[in-house]
Amino acid sequence: MAYWLMKSEPTECSIDDLVRMPRHTVPWVGVRNYQARNFMRDEMHVGDGVLFYHSSCPEPGIAGLAEVSSAAYPDEAQFDPESPYFDATAKRDAPRWLHVDVTLVRKTRLLSLTEMREAPALATMQVLKRGNRLSITPVTADEHRAVLRLLERE
Repeated sequence: MAYWLMKSEPTECSIDDLVRMPRHTVPWVGVRNYQARNFMRDEMHVGDGVLFYHSSCPEPGIAGLAEVSSAAYPDEAQFDPESPYFDATAKRDAPRWLHVDVTLVRKTRLLSLTEMREAPALATMQVLKRGNRLSITPVTADEHRAVLRLLERE
């Protein structure tokens, strides 16, 4: 099993939105970075753990736990001229952009970016590195365990 941190802007899809989704599942649409796309296409597997992270908001941080619930498949938004994720160069017979489905495991308290930065066990976590802008990053098993321990604190 692998672990991933997946960023979502709460105005786009929040943990509360995921709670309200049918089967508590959402397609992770709109990824337009090749490295993040490649993670979904080549390295993610059904059952992998996901740290659902709120980004670009007043208090960023981990807001819940989820899991990958599908193999990668074409992101239909790339073909929709009305979508902000439209890509005129994408072709149905050779889609450029893929995504996976993510299913809620549980909503958690918010583990803030500040609290994460203060935890020595998370010092190597990619989301905490300067200049990291990726919306999907791998998380080590040790980092995942450390996050779970931090989430247990009140």
